Amino acid sequence: MKNPRLLPLRLAVACALAAALPALAFQPFVIKDIRVEGVQRTEAGTVFTYLPVKVGERIDDEKAAASLKALYATGFYSDVRLEADGDVLVVSVQERPAIASIDIEGAKEFTKDNLKDGLKQAGISESKIYDKSLLDRAEKELKRQYTSRGFYSSKVRTTVTPLERNRVSLRFDIDEGEITRIADINIIGAKDFSERQLLRQMQLTTPGWLTWITKDDQYSKQKLTADLESLRSYYLNRGYLEFSIDSTQVSITPDREKIYITIAITEGPVYRLGELKFGGDLIVPERELRSLLAMKPGDTFSRERIIDSVKRITDRLGNDGYSFANVNPVPDVDRDKRVAGFTFFVDPGRRVYVRKVNVVGNARTQDEVIRRELRQLEDSFYSLEKIARSKERLQRTGYFSDVSIETPAVPGTADQVDVVVTVTEKNTGSLNFGVGYSQADRLSVSASISQANIFGSGNQLAFQVNNGSINKVYSLTYIDPYWTIDGIAAGVDLFRRDVDTSSLVLSSYQTTSTGVGLNFGIPVTEYDTVRAGATVESTKLKLDPTTSPPRYLDFVNRFGERTDTLRANLGYSRDTRDSLTYPTKGWLTDVGLEVGVPPGDLKYYRWSMQEQYLWTPEWPGWLTLLANAEFGYANGYGGKPLPFFKNFYAGGVGSVRGFEAASLGPRDLNGDVLGGNRRAVANLEFLFPMPGIKDKSVRLSAFVDAGNVWGSDQKVSFGDLRAATGVAVSWDSPVGPLKFSFAFPFRKVDGDKLERFQFQLGRIF
Repeated sequence: MKNPRLLPLRLAVACALAAALPALAFQPFVIKDIRVEGVQRTEAGTVFTYLPVKVGERIDDEKAAASLKALYATGFYSDVRLEADGDVLVVSVQERPAIASIDIEGAKEFTKDNLKDGLKQAGISESKIYDKSLLDRAEKELKRQYTSRGFYSSKVRTTVTPLERNRVSLRFDIDEGEITRIADINIIGAKDFSERQLLRQMQLTTPGWLTWITKDDQYSKQKLTADLESLRSYYLNRGYLEFSIDSTQVSITPDREKIYITIAITEGPVYRLGELKFGGDLIVPERELRSLLAMKPGDTFSRERIIDSVKRITDRLGNDGYSFANVNPVPDVDRDKRVAGFTFFVDPGRRVYVRKVNVVGNARTQDEVIRRELRQLEDSFYSLEKIARSKERLQRTGYFSDVSIETPAVPGTADQVDVVVTVTEKNTGSLNFGVGYSQADRLSVSASISQANIFGSGNQLAFQVNNGSINKVYSLTYIDPYWTIDGIAAGVDLFRRDVDTSSLVLSSYQTTSTGVGLNFGIPVTEYDTVRAGATVESTKLKLDPTTSPPRYLDFVNRFGERTDTLRANLGYSRDTRDSLTYPTKGWLTDVGLEVGVPPGDLKYYRWSMQEQYLWTPEWPGWLTLLANAEFGYANGYGGKPLPFFKNFYAGGVGSVRGFEAASLGPRDLNGDVLGGNRRAVANLEFLFPMPGIKDKSVRLSAFVDAGNVWGSDQKVSFGDLRAATGVAVSWDSPVGPLKFSFAFPFRKVDGDKLERFQFQLGRIF
């Protein structure tokens, strides 16, 4: 007996075939012409383009079916019929309407362009064919975007309006509703840690006074997933090897305004590390590998330290050319003793060497300028350390806004890679302005024109003009950082400097200095440089007998108004910072000595030292600590005093913010600053990126500054230090460094010249 359930299906198929007969049931014939009917918005040529039969060809039922299929597949037509009018093939089409315009109303959380981009991904955009079936998908896409921002009660209503020429306009009316916020996060099963401690590890939180900015009180599945991983890491890094997240429940209230999150966990016991062993192919001595471990037997188990140890070993193998090395830590868990031992199986893989080094993106900078900074060379074994150092050196040149280095494998080989250095050049020529402002209404302006990468050669040329009321400077500087192939730098400096302190808090004097200097930088190691140079300088002094201090007048009486100086300079620096414009880690040690030597008129020495340290912890990863300390000591020798215009000064941007520039230290009877022969400055600064700005040239900071200057007749006492705290913004702008600071001096004495707001555009020379 036949299955009665098949009868409806057979009837449906029969009806479908019957409907198709008018389109297909005609006798085969040779096409003498093709006529298209029903087109309104599109052209008849569109039909001819997709029609698989041409004039002069024979058409039958099979080719007619193929023609129907081809025209339907275009998506342009909702109905297609083929008929024969004698020897003429008649193609009748009914066009789908096109979307003429899309209007979105009621959107506040998103811009219309953002929402239209989402609609485009759903298949809805202007000039596309309108498909009613896509509207549901489009509405769901709009709701998805709002849900991702926490608007779970949002509603979308669509209106389709027919237009002339077979077109439609779409209007999406959005009711965003109220944002849905997290009302409570509950963690069940925590015993060894309080719920408050665990909630601090999560990004999601309940509403607070900062959540209107961070939006962390708005639920996001991605954020919750990241928070669960943070909880897992928190426990695993504290010895809870068997920690597990049993369940996560997210519920929303019927009014869709509040979300409740419940997380159930099992902490498990605390494990300690047992025996740590090595296995596999130990091409590096086990003793050296063991020194790379970030833990030792008996320590509390920490997944973070295990991962760190694997990275150290992998990096060590990478420095010897094993760029595809694999280190697998296999645990050996004793649950009774709560001890976990690990065996680190080492598979170094094949040793890899570099076939070619390719440089990309340097339109202006010569290849040689880039290649001379690279420490990874062609036809040598791959070294992860040398790759990283090459990137640092290129970043430190200041010629590029971005540097990336990739090492793709050479196709068809297992032991070769290419090094691709991609640089993004930035404008290395600059017109810098320096502006100084004080509460005493003093304004000085300086300007300089410089090119740090002249003609793409890496050489530096700078011309400075400062026409301020205090400093008038005219200088020309040329530096060749690779004067020799070994990297010895050479520079020449021609200058004239006029200084008038009458408008400052300094004791009044005027100097006019002209000179020429020759300086060299000699690299000793990858990070160490020795500096040496000499400068011939002639200085003319001008004093006011009524306002200048007696010690200044005594100096002129002894040496005259004009002095000629031969100044020798020696210095040493060790710089391991990862960048000059946006440093995040490393040390800077700089020691300098300036000596006035015979046959010059002045015999003196000035010693200065700077120590700077930068550190960025792995968490949160965006906060950088900067600690800086500077010391200076100067004096005369050979029975001659220290020239007063070689004194140290402190205060202002670059030393102790919150105090007027050069206002700290000894004063004369009139209260004017004399400067001193000893100087100490310390800065502690927390640097972090500007919220909402990805450009690394802009940074915010919170700082504490301290320092002072002492004269030769004073005893150095740290009780004399002045100190201030505040916030600052720095921007390496296209026209030069820009710095703003607002400071609150908290260690001061009566008579100090305070200056809470300070700014500087460009470098003050």
